[in-house]
Amino acid sequence: MNIQGKLVEIYAVQNVSDRFRKREFVIEYADNPQYPQFIKFEFIQDACEELDKYQVGQDVNVEFNLRGRKWVNPQGQAVYFNTLQAWRLSPAAATAVPEAPGAVPPPPAEPPFITNDDSGDDLPF
Repeated sequence: MNIQGKLVEIYAVQNVSDRFRKREFVIEYADNPQYPQFIKFEFIQDACEELDKYQVGQDVNVEFNLRGRKWVNPQGQAVYFNTLQAWRLSPAAATAVPEAPGAVPPPPAEPPFITNDDSGDDLPF
């Protein structure tokens, strides 16, 4: 799965145990700009350093897996957890190249030559 959004939070690495660490981040997903969604993802283990290449405010693509697990608490009740586990982060592709100051835009393309002569005598054969 993948999603594109703006990086709004990058958290510090959390050492959960001697052998497990994670690092969370949040992106603003605005498929409807009136109601943006703030979605938290996590990198685990060696991928935690992936976030060092990015800054808050940057548009990014996140490739991730949706994970879920079941845990039974001491009272015997089942509790379910979901995780969005990122495995790749990349800069979002720019949709338009910004123009240099003072740049002259290219001239518009010329329309095709169309004749209104219906005599039929202009055929090459």
